[in-house]
Amino acid sequence: MLRENQKLLNILRILIDSALLVFSFVLAYKLRFDKEWSPLLIHHIIRPPVFHFGDKKTYMDMLLYITPLYIIIYYMCGLYNPQRTNSRTYELWVLIKANFFGIIYCIAALYMLKKPDYARIFLGLFVALNITTCFLYRLILARILRKLRHSGKNLKHLLLVGYSRSAIDYIDRVRSHPEWGYYIHGILDDSKPTSTVYRNVPVIGRISLLPKLLATNKYDEICITIGIDEFGKLEKIIDMCEKSGIYTKFIPDYNHIIPNKPMTEDLDGIPVIHIRHVPLKSSFNNSLKRIFDFFASLFGLIILALPMAIIMVIIKVTSPGPIFFAQERIGLNNKAFKMYKFRSMRVQDDKEEKKAWTTKDDPRVTKIGHFMRRTNIDELPQLFNVLIGNMSLVGPRPERPFYVEKFKEEIPRYMVKHQVRPGMTGWAQVNGYRGDTSIKKRIQCDLYYVENWTVGLDIKILFLTFFGKKVNENAY
Repeated sequence: MLRENQKLLNILRILIDSALLVFSFVLAYKLRFDKEWSPLLIHHIIRPPVFHFGDKKTYMDMLLYITPLYIIIYYMCGLYNPQRTNSRTYELWVLIKANFFGIIYCIAALYMLKKPDYARIFLGLFVALNITTCFLYRLILARILRKLRHSGKNLKHLLLVGYSRSAIDYIDRVRSHPEWGYYIHGILDDSKPTSTVYRNVPVIGRISLLPKLLATNKYDEICITIGIDEFGKLEKIIDMCEKSGIYTKFIPDYNHIIPNKPMTEDLDGIPVIHIRHVPLKSSFNNSLKRIFDFFASLFGLIILALPMAIIMVIIKVTSPGPIFFAQERIGLNNKAFKMYKFRSMRVQDDKEEKKAWTTKDDPRVTKIGHFMRRTNIDELPQLFNVLIGNMSLVGPRPERPFYVEKFKEEIPRYMVKHQVRPGMTGWAQVNGYRGDTSIKKRIQCDLYYVENWTVGLDIKILFLTFFGKKVNENAY
């Protein structure tokens, strides 16, 4: 069974991590202190300390403390949990975090034990080498496991209970990520006939068949995916699963109502779920983001002053009309504001402009406008909006009043996006949802951003805005 394989894999990971810790430690020592190993830059420019007898042994004795401590920290940081659905970027971040905590604890322990000072460059080399070697090992392991899963090995065998929106969404995710190695045997449901099939996953019977299937012991996980109107069956289904001792997950069919990471509180033993958690409602988070926006936009306007001046001249020479284009948009707390852009279209009637959606090969776009829109240069004047506080560098893109009135009646939770400042770029844009694309997909991305904001997510979006592959897919 996969559970036994996971135990063996974790033991192997612990042994390899321990070996890599020793390797990184010894190599760091050699590079810092050994004349034959140390690079010329380190050895001649940074003068090593004078050694006394026993110093090497003192350093090597440190391994007795570091190795078990690091393994414990790795375990606490979740590096030995199943990593099927985690990205390599996430694993690298966890490794960096674990090594940071590890070296801090080691330094604190050495101070408390009144051990002699350890060279700071040596400690830095050890951390860098350990992160690098451990991450490379995990990359290699991930590739090996991916090949095994493509060949039908190391699979996690699943059974779904309930045919609902959550079941469909779950199957879609699994099908789009074959590297996870999930094999769904079928779905149990009381309302769908056994002839029902979704993406090669069949309905194989009614929920009452669950105890018999659990007795076969061929499933690694049971995923409860019943619809929200069937929650009355939930307790009975969980009871059947727990009697078998099999690992059970509940994938709720209310993600269109409650966010992915809901805020919860314990009210004297009663769990309370907050329907909406907006991190930027925190005064601290909001102030932090606003300070960053102010100084970043001011810096951007200073360094881009000359390029923007050149663009202004080109627009004026190549097309009759004003240089800037100001359009009313709806922003924070549903308040209207004027959003600025370089004019990239011919001057048009106000009524025509308010209701027209830009499409591919739109005849209204000027020649220089095509280039500006494709490269997002037309958005640069919005740095003024960011500076004065109408907008943020990152956030949901603001929409015109006409479309806000239209979409709030058609798309659930559409107005939630107005609980934060709109942005020059956003999670939807870096995922390719801009221009004439699915408004529902765009709003899903916007809601994800509103409910999961972090400084790290803002940095990621800014990085993808400049270097991502999808950000300009539908720019026209």
